[in-house]
Amino acid sequence: MSSASAGSGVVYRERLSPSLWFLVAAAVCGPMAALVFARFDTTIALIVGAVVGIGVVWLLIAGSPSVAVRDGELVAGRAHIDASLLGEPEILTGEEARNARGRDLDPRAWHLIRGGIDGVIRIPVLDEDDPTPVWIVSTRTPDRLAAAIRRAQVTPRTPRR
Repeated sequence: MSSASAGSGVVYRERLSPSLWFLVAAAVCGPMAALVFARFDTTIALIVGAVVGIGVVWLLIAGSPSVAVRDGELVAGRAHIDASLLGEPEILTGEEARNARGRDLDPRAWHLIRGGIDGVIRIPVLDEDDPTPVWIVSTRTPDRLAAAIRRAQVTPRTPRR
């Protein structure tokens, strides 16, 4: 999910939430927990099953990282970097994205990778003092994220008051 909001300085925002199939598979934890408590009391088993199922799904959604471009910065999870320190974003999909997440992954790179999300964007870091050579970020809309990064690189930042 991406949005643009001029008032808050957010140019792009996406939450990397799990896919629907993954959430359905995680919800199966509820019936499994209910089976454990079924031998004691069926009412308690149903309550425990519902709480566990809802809790696991809620934790997966609430714990999902987000990717944003705001106030001239790329924010990926808890990390952020000024867009002026980044090079040209490279959009990767299909086999290229699988290789970037796997065999071609630089251990020095900053990566925010999520399973079930095919698109990946690779952005070189131009800051020579930064030990991280590249950022690799999963995204459902790599073309929009790349455009937002390019926009942040050419748009002058307004000083904060």
